[in-house]
Amino acid sequence: MKSRFARIGQTADFLPHVNQELAMADLAFVATTIAIFALVALIARGVTKL
Repeated sequence: MKSRFARIGQTADFLPHVNQELAMADLAFVATTIAIFALVALIARGVTKL
């Protein structure tokens, strides 16, 4: 009888698109976070010029 973790590993290997979707979600999160920090930096720069 296989362990539960072995079945989880097989499921992840059987569904590679799930791993790719998770990687794309992580990439989108990082890109969004960087964009928000850049926007805050631009706003802060504009406020200091006032």
